[in-house]
Amino acid sequence: MIEFDEQRKRIVLKLVYYGPALSGKTTNLLTLHDLLSPEGRGELMLLDTTEDRTIYFDLLPFFYVAPSGMKIKLKVYTVPGQVRHDATRKAVLQRADGVVFVADSQPSQMTVNFESFDNLEKNLAMVGLSIERVPLVVQFNKRDLADSVPEDDVRTAWGPSGVPVFMASALKGWGVMETFHEVLGLMFDSINAQHGLTARFGVERELFLAEILTVQR
Repeated sequence: MIEFDEQRKRIVLKLVYYGPALSGKTTNLLTLHDLLSPEGRGELMLLDTTEDRTIYFDLLPFFYVAPSGMKIKLKVYTVPGQVRHDATRKAVLQRADGVVFVADSQPSQMTVNFESFDNLEKNLAMVGLSIERVPLVVQFNKRDLADSVPEDDVRTAWGPSGVPVFMASALKGWGVMETFHEVLGLMFDSINAQHGLTARFGVERELFLAEILTVQR
């Protein structure tokens, strides 16, 4: 549900990190904030509690200006993982242009992952979005843990979904940018198909990705 203002040459995109409680959604954003260029990087807003690290959402805005003058703003949110905050999750999902589902690689969390993914599908439908159409990437986080579920088992279980799956350790900093790059590319392809960004405004996919994904170290 892209916010597109052709007259003002302005596009606002919304990316939501979704998943079970304590799966590493907030850690992903903290790592992104550390890695991405500080130029155009907005303030990271966090709200920690004793129940769940993110009660409302995190907000991490980026800005990109195409040679044609088209301004693209990307807002990145996370949602609370606890079921009792489901109303907040629905509110944050509204008008989402892309989703990263952050799963927990611990064996004890496999059922919780599937339940949370099912919840994502239902909540997307409730806010008028389809899980088959929204750009979506799955990230299995906490791969640095010794008892994490084997990667082959993960891919066997999630492969039939057809959704891109990435392995990551947000705490260690790897797999985070790869996940972000993939979902950002899918989001660009989706809005380009809808609004002709390349043909009408000269917004090139690779330049768009390169600008946002510039790392500072």
